[in-house]
Amino acid sequence: MTEEQGRKGPFLRGENTTRRIMGDVALALMPALTGSVYFFGIRSLLLVVTSVITCVLSELVWEWLTGKQITAFDFSAVVTGILIAFQVPVTTPVILIIISGIFAIIVVKQLFGGIGSNFMNPALAGRLLLMVVWPGKIIQYVPAAGTDAVSSATVLAAMKAGEQGNYSWLDMFLGYVPGALGETSKLLLLVGAGYLCYRGLINVKASLAYILTVLVVTFVLGGGHLFGGDPVTNLLGGSLILGACYMLTDYSFISARGRLIYSVAAGIITGLVRIYSSYPEGVCFGILAANCMVGLLARFEQKHVYGTKYDKDQKTAM
Repeated sequence: MTEEQGRKGPFLRGENTTRRIMGDVALALMPALTGSVYFFGIRSLLLVVTSVITCVLSELVWEWLTGKQITAFDFSAVVTGILIAFQVPVTTPVILIIISGIFAIIVVKQLFGGIGSNFMNPALAGRLLLMVVWPGKIIQYVPAAGTDAVSSATVLAAMKAGEQGNYSWLDMFLGYVPGALGETSKLLLLVGAGYLCYRGLINVKASLAYILTVLVVTFVLGGGHLFGGDPVTNLLGGSLILGACYMLTDYSFISARGRLIYSVAAGIITGLVRIYSSYPEGVCFGILAANCMVGLLARFEQKHVYGTKYDKDQKTAM
Protein backbone atom coordinates (compact mmCIF):
# COMPACT_ATOMS: atom_id res chain seq x y z
CA MET A 1 0.00 0.00 0.00
CA THR A 2 1.45 3.35 -1.04
CA GLU A 3 1.65 6.38 1.20
CA GLU A 4 -0.90 8.17 -0.98
CA GLN A 5 -3.34 5.26 -0.66
CA GLY A 6 -2.81 5.29 3.11
CA ARG A 7 -3.79 8.94 3.29
CA LYS A 8 -6.94 8.39 1.22
CA GLY A 9 -8.36 5.62 3.38
CA PRO A 10 -10.35 3.64 3.99
CA PHE A 11 -11.33 5.35 7.24
CA LEU A 12 -14.16 4.77 9.68
CA ARG A 13 -15.88 8.01 10.62
CA GLY A 14 -18.33 8.63 13.43
CA GLU A 15 -20.33 11.49 14.85
CA ASN A 16 -18.18 11.81 17.97
CA THR A 17 -15.60 14.58 18.01
CA THR A 18 -13.09 15.49 20.70
CA ARG A 19 -15.18 18.51 21.58
CA ARG A 20 -18.37 16.47 21.92
CA ILE A 21 -16.71 13.70 23.94
CA MET A 22 -14.92 16.07 26.30
CA GLY A 23 -18.05 18.17 26.62
CA ASP A 24 -19.92 15.08 27.75
CA VAL A 25 -17.20 14.25 30.29
CA ALA A 26 -17.28 17.80 31.65
CA LEU A 27 -21.06 17.57 31.92
CA ALA A 28 -20.78 14.23 33.74
CA LEU A 29 -18.51 15.87 36.32
CA MET A 30 -21.06 18.57 37.17
CA PRO A 31 -22.95 16.54 39.83
CA ALA A 32 -19.70 15.93 41.73
CA LEU A 33 -18.76 19.60 41.31
CA THR A 34 -22.11 20.65 42.76
CA GLY A 35 -21.56 18.23 45.63
CA SER A 36 -18.10 19.66 46.35
CA VAL A 37 -19.61 23.11 46.78
CA TYR A 38 -22.23 21.69 49.13
CA PHE A 39 -19.74 19.70 51.21
CA PHE A 40 -16.80 22.11 51.29
CA GLY A 41 -18.17 25.56 50.48
CA ILE A 42 -17.78 28.11 47.73
CA ARG A 43 -13.98 27.92 47.86
CA SER A 44 -14.17 24.57 46.11
CA LEU A 45 -15.78 26.34 43.14
CA LEU A 46 -12.98 28.92 43.20
CA LEU A 47 -10.37 26.18 42.96
CA VAL A 48 -12.15 24.41 40.11
CA VAL A 49 -12.68 27.62 38.13
CA THR A 50 -9.06 28.66 38.69
CA SER A 51 -7.84 25.27 37.54
CA VAL A 52 -10.00 25.29 34.41
CA ILE A 53 -8.98 28.83 33.43
CA THR A 54 -5.30 27.99 34.00
CA CYS A 55 -5.47 24.88 31.84
CA VAL A 56 -7.36 26.53 28.98
CA LEU A 57 -5.11 29.62 28.96
CA SER A 58 -1.95 27.48 29.17
CA GLU A 59 -3.05 25.48 26.14
CA LEU A 60 -4.15 28.56 24.22
CA VAL A 61 -0.94 30.52 24.85
CA TRP A 62 1.30 27.54 24.08
CA GLU A 63 -0.46 26.77 20.80
CA TRP A 64 -0.40 30.42 19.79
CA LEU A 65 3.33 30.78 20.57
CA THR A 66 4.25 27.57 18.75
CA GLY A 67 1.97 28.16 15.76
CA LYS A 68 -0.02 24.99 16.33
CA GLN A 69 -3.68 24.50 15.58
CA ILE A 70 -5.76 26.00 18.40
CA THR A 71 -7.46 23.20 20.32
CA ALA A 72 -7.84 25.00 23.64
CA PHE A 73 -11.61 25.17 23.25
CA ASP A 74 -12.27 21.49 22.60
CA PHE A 75 -13.06 20.97 26.33
CA SER A 76 -10.11 18.62 26.90
CA ALA A 77 -8.28 21.30 28.90
CA VAL A 78 -11.52 22.01 30.77
CA VAL A 79 -11.78 18.35 31.81
CA THR A 80 -8.12 18.33 32.88
CA GLY A 81 -8.69 21.45 34.98
CA ILE A 82 -11.73 19.97 36.71
CA LEU A 83 -9.95 16.70 37.46
CA ILE A 84 -6.89 18.45 38.89
CA ALA A 85 -9.06 20.37 41.33
CA PHE A 86 -11.09 17.26 42.14
CA GLN A 87 -7.94 15.57 43.49
CA VAL A 88 -6.98 18.18 46.10
CA PRO A 89 -8.57 19.32 49.37
CA VAL A 90 -10.38 22.62 49.65
CA THR A 91 -7.49 24.04 51.72
CA THR A 92 -5.06 23.85 48.79
CA PRO A 93 -3.44 27.25 48.01
CA VAL A 94 -4.63 28.72 44.71
CA ILE A 95 -1.07 29.20 43.46
CA LEU A 96 -0.49 25.43 43.64
CA ILE A 97 -3.57 24.84 41.50
CA ILE A 98 -2.15 27.22 38.92
CA ILE A 99 1.27 25.54 38.95
CA SER A 100 -0.32 22.11 38.63
CA GLY A 101 -2.46 23.22 35.67
CA ILE A 102 0.47 24.75 33.79
CA PHE A 103 2.60 21.65 34.37
CA ALA A 104 -0.20 19.29 33.30
CA ILE A 105 -1.00 21.12 30.06
CA ILE A 106 2.40 22.31 28.85
CA VAL A 107 4.85 19.71 30.17
CA VAL A 108 2.74 16.55 30.17
CA LYS A 109 0.33 17.25 27.32
CA GLN A 110 1.67 19.77 24.81
CA LEU A 111 5.37 18.90 24.87
CA PHE A 112 4.40 15.37 23.83
CA GLY A 113 2.21 16.49 20.94
CA GLY A 114 -1.11 17.46 22.47
CA ILE A 115 -4.27 15.47 23.05
CA GLY A 116 -3.89 11.81 22.14
CA SER A 117 -0.09 11.96 22.18
CA ASN A 118 0.68 12.51 25.86
CA PHE A 119 2.04 9.37 27.49
CA MET A 120 0.24 9.84 30.81
CA ASN A 121 -2.90 11.42 32.19
CA PRO A 122 -2.17 15.17 32.57
CA ALA A 123 -4.50 15.66 35.54
CA LEU A 124 -2.90 12.82 37.49
CA ALA A 125 0.57 14.06 36.59
CA GLY A 126 -0.36 17.50 37.91
CA ARG A 127 -1.53 15.92 41.14
CA LEU A 128 1.69 13.92 41.39
CA LEU A 129 3.73 17.11 41.08
CA LEU A 130 1.95 18.60 44.07
CA MET A 131 2.36 15.39 46.08
CA VAL A 132 6.11 15.32 45.46
CA VAL A 133 6.98 19.02 45.83
CA TRP A 134 4.37 20.33 48.29
CA PRO A 135 3.03 17.27 50.15
CA GLY A 136 2.20 19.20 53.31
CA LYS A 137 0.00 21.61 51.42
CA ILE A 138 -2.34 19.03 49.94
CA ILE A 139 -3.04 16.79 52.92
CA GLN A 140 -4.88 19.35 55.05
CA TYR A 141 -8.33 17.85 54.79
CA VAL A 142 -11.39 19.24 56.51
CA PRO A 143 -14.65 17.52 57.49
CA ALA A 144 -17.53 17.81 55.06
CA ALA A 145 -20.52 19.99 55.88
CA GLY A 146 -23.25 18.26 57.81
CA THR A 147 -20.92 16.12 59.93
CA ASP A 148 -20.02 16.38 63.59
CA ALA A 149 -16.54 14.97 63.09
CA VAL A 150 -13.60 16.93 64.43
CA SER A 151 -10.83 14.82 62.91
CA SER A 152 -9.71 15.83 59.42
CA ALA A 153 -8.01 12.54 58.52
CA THR A 154 -9.41 10.85 55.46
CA VAL A 155 -11.09 7.49 55.79
CA LEU A 156 -8.17 5.66 54.17
CA ALA A 157 -5.60 7.55 56.27
CA ALA A 158 -7.45 6.64 59.45
CA MET A 159 -7.69 2.99 58.38
CA LYS A 160 -3.98 2.90 57.52
CA ALA A 161 -3.15 4.30 60.96
CA GLY A 162 -5.23 1.57 62.58
CA GLU A 163 -7.82 4.00 63.89
CA GLN A 164 -11.51 3.33 64.14
CA GLY A 165 -13.32 5.59 61.71
CA ASN A 166 -16.40 7.59 62.68
CA TYR A 167 -18.01 7.24 59.28
CA SER A 168 -20.56 4.71 58.11
CA TRP A 169 -20.66 3.17 54.66
CA LEU A 170 -23.60 5.43 53.88
CA ASP A 171 -21.56 8.51 54.88
CA MET A 172 -18.80 7.43 52.53
CA PHE A 173 -21.23 6.71 49.70
CA LEU A 174 -23.04 10.04 50.01
CA GLY A 175 -19.89 12.13 50.62
CA TYR A 176 -20.05 13.15 54.29
CA VAL A 177 -16.34 12.47 54.83
CA PRO A 178 -13.08 14.46 54.62
CA GLY A 179 -11.38 14.15 51.28
CA ALA A 180 -10.47 15.77 48.00
CA LEU A 181 -13.09 17.95 46.33
CA GLY A 182 -14.40 15.52 43.75
CA GLU A 183 -13.79 12.13 45.34
CA THR A 184 -16.01 12.11 48.42
CA SER A 185 -19.50 11.52 47.00
CA LYS A 186 -19.55 8.19 45.24
CA LEU A 187 -23.24 8.67 44.52
CA LEU A 188 -22.64 11.82 42.47
CA LEU A 189 -19.64 10.31 40.69
CA LEU A 190 -21.76 7.31 39.71
CA VAL A 191 -24.54 9.58 38.45
CA GLY A 192 -22.04 11.16 36.08
CA ALA A 193 -20.58 7.78 35.17
CA GLY A 194 -24.07 6.54 34.35
CA TYR A 195 -24.45 9.39 31.87
CA LEU A 196 -21.12 8.49 30.25
CA CYS A 197 -22.24 4.86 30.00
CA TYR A 198 -25.40 6.03 28.29
CA ARG A 199 -23.26 8.02 25.85
CA GLY A 200 -20.99 5.01 25.33
CA LEU A 201 -17.90 6.83 26.58
CA ILE A 202 -16.81 4.56 29.42
CA ASN A 203 -15.09 1.23 28.97
CA VAL A 204 -17.10 -0.54 31.65
CA LYS A 205 -15.06 -3.75 31.55
CA ALA A 206 -11.79 -1.87 32.08
CA SER A 207 -13.22 0.19 34.94
CA LEU A 208 -14.69 -2.85 36.68
CA ALA A 209 -11.46 -4.83 36.21
CA TYR A 210 -9.51 -2.03 37.85
CA ILE A 211 -11.90 -1.70 40.79
CA LEU A 212 -12.17 -5.44 41.38
CA THR A 213 -8.39 -5.86 41.24
CA VAL A 214 -7.89 -3.16 43.89
CA LEU A 215 -10.53 -4.74 46.11
CA VAL A 216 -9.05 -8.23 45.77
CA VAL A 217 -5.49 -7.04 46.49
CA THR A 218 -6.49 -4.96 49.51
CA PHE A 219 -8.73 -7.74 50.87
CA VAL A 220 -6.11 -10.47 50.51
CA LEU A 221 -3.07 -8.49 51.66
CA GLY A 222 -4.55 -5.71 53.77
CA GLY A 223 -5.56 -5.67 57.41
CA GLY A 224 -2.25 -6.98 58.72
CA HIS A 225 -2.91 -10.62 57.77
CA LEU A 226 -4.13 -12.61 54.80
CA PHE A 227 -7.76 -12.02 53.85
CA GLY A 228 -8.12 -9.37 56.55
CA GLY A 229 -8.68 -6.28 54.44
CA ASP A 230 -11.80 -4.14 54.27
CA PRO A 231 -12.98 -4.07 50.64
CA VAL A 232 -15.98 -1.82 51.27
CA THR A 233 -13.89 0.94 52.88
CA ASN A 234 -11.32 0.59 50.10
CA LEU A 235 -14.12 1.03 47.56
CA LEU A 236 -15.92 3.94 49.19
CA GLY A 237 -13.22 5.66 51.24
CA GLY A 238 -10.93 7.11 48.58
CA SER A 239 -10.71 8.14 44.93
CA LEU A 240 -11.05 4.67 43.42
CA ILE A 241 -14.34 5.39 41.65
CA LEU A 242 -13.14 8.81 40.44
CA GLY A 243 -10.04 7.23 38.95
CA ALA A 244 -11.82 4.21 37.48
CA CYS A 245 -14.60 6.14 35.78
CA TYR A 246 -12.90 9.35 34.70
CA MET A 247 -9.13 8.86 34.46
CA LEU A 248 -8.31 5.20 33.85
CA THR A 249 -9.78 4.74 30.37
CA ASP A 250 -8.02 7.57 28.52
CA TYR A 251 -5.97 5.09 26.51
CA SER A 252 -8.52 3.34 24.29
CA PHE A 253 -6.21 2.61 21.35
CA ILE A 254 -4.96 -0.67 22.76
CA SER A 255 -6.87 -3.90 22.21
CA ALA A 256 -9.54 -5.27 24.53
CA ARG A 257 -7.04 -7.73 26.00
CA GLY A 258 -4.48 -4.96 26.32
CA ARG A 259 -6.98 -2.76 28.17
CA LEU A 260 -7.72 -5.61 30.57
CA ILE A 261 -4.01 -6.12 31.30
CA TYR A 262 -3.60 -2.36 31.67
CA SER A 263 -6.51 -2.14 34.15
CA VAL A 264 -5.38 -5.11 36.23
CA ALA A 265 -1.81 -3.76 36.40
CA ALA A 266 -3.12 -0.37 37.54
CA GLY A 267 -5.26 -2.10 40.15
CA ILE A 268 -2.41 -4.20 41.53
CA ILE A 269 -0.15 -1.16 41.90
CA THR A 270 -2.94 0.90 43.45
CA GLY A 271 -3.66 -1.81 46.01
CA LEU A 272 -0.01 -2.37 46.89
CA VAL A 273 0.58 1.35 47.38
CA ARG A 274 -2.43 1.56 49.67
CA ILE A 275 -1.15 -1.33 51.77
CA TYR A 276 2.63 -1.04 51.87
CA SER A 277 3.58 2.59 51.16
CA SER A 278 3.38 5.63 53.42
CA TYR A 279 0.56 6.97 51.24
CA PRO A 280 -3.00 5.95 52.15
CA GLU A 281 -4.14 6.39 48.54
CA GLY A 282 -2.62 4.74 45.48
CA VAL A 283 -4.90 5.63 42.57
CA CYS A 284 -2.57 8.29 41.21
CA PHE A 285 0.46 5.98 41.30
CA GLY A 286 -1.41 2.98 39.93
CA ILE A 287 -2.90 4.67 36.89
CA LEU A 288 0.23 6.66 36.04
CA ALA A 289 2.37 3.52 36.25
CA ALA A 290 -0.07 1.72 33.94
CA ASN A 291 0.01 4.71 31.58
CA CYS A 292 3.72 4.06 31.12
CA MET A 293 2.92 0.47 30.07
CA VAL A 294 0.60 1.45 27.22
CA GLY A 295 3.34 1.68 24.60
CA LEU A 296 4.52 -1.82 25.43
CA LEU A 297 0.99 -3.21 25.39
CA ALA A 298 0.25 -1.52 22.08
CA ARG A 299 3.44 -3.02 20.63
CA PHE A 300 2.41 -6.56 21.56
CA GLU A 301 -1.24 -6.03 20.73
CA GLN A 302 -0.86 -4.51 17.27
CA LYS A 303 -3.92 -5.06 15.12
CA HIS A 304 -3.82 -6.12 11.48
CA VAL A 305 -4.01 -3.03 9.29
CA TYR A 306 -6.88 -3.30 6.82
CA GLY A 307 -5.67 -3.63 3.25
CA THR A 308 -2.26 -5.14 4.06
CA LYS A 309 -0.87 -8.66 4.06
CA TYR A 310 -0.07 -10.24 7.40
CA ASP A 311 3.05 -12.25 8.12
CA LYS A 312 2.07 -14.75 10.82
CA ASP A 313 5.66 -15.64 11.63
CA GLN A 314 6.90 -12.09 12.10
CA LYS A 315 3.49 -10.75 13.26
CA THR A 316 3.91 -7.63 11.19
CA ALA A 317 1.89 -6.00 8.45
CA MET A 318 3.67 -6.21 5.07
